[in-house]
Amino acid sequence: MGKFHAILEAIRPLDRSKQAAIQHKLDFLTKPQGSLGRLEELALQYALIKGTLEPTLKNKLAVVMAADHGVAAEGVSAFPQEVTQQMVLNFLHGGAGINVLARHNEVEVAVVDIGVAADLKEHPNLLSRKVAKGTKNMAQGPAMTREQAIQAIEVGLGIVEGKKATGLDILATGEMGIANTSPSSAITAIITGRPVEFVTGRGTGIDDQALVHKTTVIEKAIVINHPSHEDALDTLAKVGGLEIAGLAGVMLAGAAHHIPVVVDGFISGAAALVACKLKPEVKDYLMAAHCSVEIGHKIILEHLGLKPLFNLNLRLGEGTGAVMGIGLVEAGVKILTQMASFETAAVSQAAS
Repeated sequence: MGKFHAILEAIRPLDRSKQAAIQHKLDFLTKPQGSLGRLEELALQYALIKGTLEPTLKNKLAVVMAADHGVAAEGVSAFPQEVTQQMVLNFLHGGAGINVLARHNEVEVAVVDIGVAADLKEHPNLLSRKVAKGTKNMAQGPAMTREQAIQAIEVGLGIVEGKKATGLDILATGEMGIANTSPSSAITAIITGRPVEFVTGRGTGIDDQALVHKTTVIEKAIVINHPSHEDALDTLAKVGGLEIAGLAGVMLAGAAHHIPVVVDGFISGAAALVACKLKPEVKDYLMAAHCSVEIGHKIILEHLGLKPLFNLNLRLGEGTGAVMGIGLVEAGVKILTQMASFETAAVSQAAS
């Protein structure tokens, strides 16, 4: 049995046996019950995933997968393909949005070359796990083979399992790949059953004419490849991306190893669709950071039943929203573990 099939077998439904005890602890902290709202919900979910009333949250990792897409040749992005490799170098030098926000929230960033269409020089901060130099043009045929899709998923598994050995409490997902909103829209349309035009946005900022063209290209890719909406691997291989597959692997590994995964925006959301289609139990281990400006992201969140923590009109990707989400999860955990109870603080409770 390969890594991919083994991890699917390892994922179990979330153990809720301690839910009443965790909720009781939250309810008797020095505050009106439920008054810290979503922070309490986050604390409960995190503690359930960890299986304890006294969880810790120290080791935080954002996995940023970078890959290129053959469909960029169709002119679906406002930026040229070489921006992918240029931004990877920016990540490595600490100058990108993800670097700034990760430092702010004390989150380690793992930059992974899973499919950049260039030979990147060795760098101490780069994890070179290239499956291919980008996908093929999905508007002309399958983006990749089924074997490549599985290989890319297993890259995500390997990253998590490697980091887990030295301590890993929570994960954030991020990505970089020019034109990657097109495969994300295709995946979203197929898995949710919504029309392409309802899930396709402006990506890097294309105009109205380019948006019509992009929508047409995605529809063409779906017709040509005829992916099965019941087979997530088929969808991923035919119209997906290597970084999307890698992030799906991160989510599968998180669920298998009881590590919460904070999901970023639209591209990470497409990866979540794939991961949850492969193993529905994954959903209980996911936390949606925000709702992206990309129109398809809201549809993804609704389909998965995930409630975003905030909406700041973000559309950068990279994991920027997810590392901010980690900060909120950490706040919730600290409420659970550091706040006094009515009993220990000798504070009177509300009259019954």
